[in-house]
Amino acid sequence: MANYERDLIGEHASIDTLRKLITRVAKSPARTVLIYGETGTGKGLVARMLHQQSARAAGEFVDINCAAIPSSLLESELFGHERGAFTGAQVKKAGLVEMANHGTVFLDEIREMDLVLQAKLLSFLDTQSFRRVGAVTSTSVDVRLVTATNKILLGEVNSGRFREDLYYRLQVVAINLPALRERASDALILSQHFVDKFNAQYKRNIRGLSEEVQQIFLQYPWPGNVRELENLIERIFILEDDDLILPRHLPDRILRTVKAKAAGVLSVARGQPAADDLSLGFHGATAHYQKHLIEAALAAAGGNLQRAATTLKISRHAMRHQMIKLGLITD
Repeated sequence: MANYERDLIGEHASIDTLRKLITRVAKSPARTVLIYGETGTGKGLVARMLHQQSARAAGEFVDINCAAIPSSLLESELFGHERGAFTGAQVKKAGLVEMANHGTVFLDEIREMDLVLQAKLLSFLDTQSFRRVGAVTSTSVDVRLVTATNKILLGEVNSGRFREDLYYRLQVVAINLPALRERASDALILSQHFVDKFNAQYKRNIRGLSEEVQQIFLQYPWPGNVRELENLIERIFILEDDDLILPRHLPDRILRTVKAKAAGVLSVARGQPAADDLSLGFHGATAHYQKHLIEAALAAAGGNLQRAATTLKISRHAMRHQMIKLGLITD
């Protein structure tokens, strides 16, 4: 059995909290778990961890993306069908829910499920029984339902696209996954993890990220989250021959984004304090501007730590010490 816990990579406090929450929820008797997270944050990984660490680990883990299957076929995929239930149903078929008896069903992009099927899903959750399409008798099962979405479902409820009663049924236990930009220092840890992974897969010996690339990765907001980072590292393995990942290996969009961010930060740092800055207090506001100045200097220096330190008229050692203190890098 795969150990999915080892793939939840990171040393940020939010990841440590997430690991503990997953373990607690997995070992609980909760029959429904809702996972919130932006695209690429690892919702599928967390769903598998919930299964692996639960008393249901010996059962099946089955997953389905509700956005990938037409609404007309999704009910049959979930609950199965009888022979002759519809055109093309030439044999009786068990659905994923039945296959996962004593295990876990994971429904990704649950908000894409239509309202009619939402009502049937709610009935199943209330009774732990269902009818195959075309059946006249019910089948009972014992499963945990894990659902996931990249949007806040309450907004879908308010717009009439999601049933309120199903929302509250799914919301009993909710797990929120942090975006990579919210744990920026983990980008370096994840990068080395992916370098190691692809070294083995592609039989290469890339050492890791150059110092300049490390600083760029710390400043880039990663809109595609961990998935974007992994895909970027693999792309470099495929297209580049160097034994170190360098700035010239990165797509222009990343370099442009970091440069624009630094230009905006430097402009703010030169202006007058805003009301929000004043609310931080003297020490909080000072740290806030120190962080922005360091980020701006690094961007202007192309990620070179020594040149950035020279620009700020401090030593490289002092620069690194401040970056650790401000949480820009780990010791």
